[in-house]
Amino acid sequence: MIQYFAPNIADTLLLPDDEARHCLRVLRTPVGGCISVVDGKGNRYTCRVCSSDPRKASVEIVAVENVLPTWRSHLTVAVAPTKNVDRIEWLVEKLTEMGVDRIVPLLCRHSERKNINTDRLYRIAVAAMKQSLKASLPVIDELTHIADFIGECNDSQKFVAYCADNVDRKILARELAPGTATALMIGPEGDFSTEEIGMALSAGFLPVSLGESRLRTETAAMAAAQTFHVINML
Repeated sequence: MIQYFAPNIADTLLLPDDEARHCLRVLRTPVGGCISVVDGKGNRYTCRVCSSDPRKASVEIVAVENVLPTWRSHLTVAVAPTKNVDRIEWLVEKLTEMGVDRIVPLLCRHSERKNINTDRLYRIAVAAMKQSLKASLPVIDELTHIADFIGECNDSQKFVAYCADNVDRKILARELAPGTATALMIGPEGDFSTEEIGMALSAGFLPVSLGESRLRTETAAMAAAQTFHVINML
């Protein structure tokens, strides 16, 4: 099954230029042929192609399906981008495939990467959504200072993964309540600073451990999201 992405399909009845070229020139879908289009907002449209012109590929909507989310609640993963950009791009791809609702790149005191191309991350997320047959695209924030994220985070459950032993940590899987909006905060390779952890604790974040092993940033983010996924699928 091939999915096309058109965020405004319900209003415009047009495929974006790149999707139109792929549909009409590469795959040679004929006029009258049916295609599957998602809007990134949870809707999948069955459409009939009405035009063979890739510069203006108009369609007719035949049916609309609201695709249920992977889990029963909202998940935000706030994670400090890795020094190696390939690793954070891989993470965005996998979190999108899993069905995460929001990804927030965090700027922390120990961050080795101080800038990030969110447009590229968005394109990676679109490709992952289409390939995994999802209909929802995660919101990807611009690089956000950790103090700003902590200050605006109002999820019902808020967790911060922390490696140091100077703070009492709980096991994440034992603390997660299913069906509850959740924020998971993952630090950089050098971990959060003492000041950042203090700020998070004051704002109601619960410090958690993901197990005995010391995990790389992208592995920790995936492990935390997967734990949330399992708890909410039970």
